[in-house]
Amino acid sequence: MIYTRAGCHLCEVAIHTAREVLAEMGSNDHDDGRLHLVDVDADPELLRRFGERVPVVMVGEREIAEYRVSAGQLRRALGRRR
Repeated sequence: MIYTRAGCHLCEVAIHTAREVLAEMGSNDHDDGRLHLVDVDADPELLRRFGERVPVVMVGEREIAEYRVSAGQLRRALGRRR
């Protein structure tokens, strides 16, 4: 899951990285639902919780990165989850 907002360049980069990693792992994020994007601006509680701190990348219940995520970070986190 990636907490994001419209117009956020770092969010776009994180989403792109996540889609690339999922594709290389043989996952189509649209089919299996593994990549969830959550707009923090759509929910006052999320906006309060995250403020300007986006993107925030979660794997399961664990926060693995904020602002920037590398493909390696994401691979390792997803590998531990299997």
